[in-house]
Amino acid sequence: MKIALVILNWNGKQLLEKFLPSIVNFSTQENVTIYVADNASTDHSVEFIKQNFPSVLIIQNKKNGGFAKGYNDALKHVEADIFGLINSDIEVTENWLDSIISTFKNEATTTIIQPKILDFKNKSLFEYAGAGGGFIDKFGYPYCRGRVFSTIETDHSQYNDTTEIFWASGACFFIRAEVFFELEGFDEDYFAHQEEIDLCWRAKNSNYIIKYVGASTVYHIGGATIKEASPRKSFLNFRNSLFSLVKNLPTSKLVPVIFMRMILDGIAGVKFLAELRPIHTLAILRAHANFYYSLPKTLRKRKKSIQNNNYYSIKSIVWSYYVQGKKKFEDL
Repeated sequence: MKIALVILNWNGKQLLEKFLPSIVNFSTQENVTIYVADNASTDHSVEFIKQNFPSVLIIQNKKNGGFAKGYNDALKHVEADIFGLINSDIEVTENWLDSIISTFKNEATTTIIQPKILDFKNKSLFEYAGAGGGFIDKFGYPYCRGRVFSTIETDHSQYNDTTEIFWASGACFFIRAEVFFELEGFDEDYFAHQEEIDLCWRAKNSNYIIKYVGASTVYHIGGATIKEASPRKSFLNFRNSLFSLVKNLPTSKLVPVIFMRMILDGIAGVKFLAELRPIHTLAILRAHANFYYSLPKTLRKRKKSIQNNNYYSIKSIVWSYYVQGKKKFEDL
């Protein structure tokens, strides 16, 4: 089983200096090859890798197409059985690959895996992007074991298990290569944010299994490319989540769920106004406008008939969190 660890980089020389050593040092198995897929950086990232890490192979994309196109373009040049897609701001740990490789070898139907993702800045906490494995509610809002909205749990080994999840974090995302290409990779219209949820949802609709492997631990900075409080991030998250609903909802739920989701997004916009963050309210309005503009194209991406009604594990994470006060995954 050939494993390709592929780090997507855009002007991340400082991040590579800090984090590439751990990936090189702790990924020494004979069947593992490390790549950096460079999205047309201008900060001498490529020269740094060539000079300091000659064992790391470099794929140079012609332009910065974001996360989705960046990986789609790069992985066409990688021959492997398993792709491990790793953010440039990830620190890995000793033996981190062992349990992931073992799970792929022993479970032929497991297609996508993520490890435990903790916060590099405070290593006792789970990290926002992925934590202990991802889920969505009926209306497409994502949450994680270890992170519900802005509530972050402390890691006290409560998620050291191996379990099935709905989506795996793009920060550290393993997928069988043949399935990646069968599903036609990431949707490049997303640019960045939630394209991994869409890919996982499409995998689920094709009856593939996605797992979290808690015996493997990595640490993630988060927000190193697009800052967490950025209105650009709000725009991408709200728009891309709507894209995923249109593409992947079961046919019977398509119209009622999206209608209700629009109302909930409106409430989120009012909340941003009350918090004196009108630029984020504007980001939601822009996201909805772009969603409507893109709707004909997005509808063409749907499969003819989707009947997977078991995509969500809770009806409304918004209701549970803000009204019922359920702040942790174990309370849901």
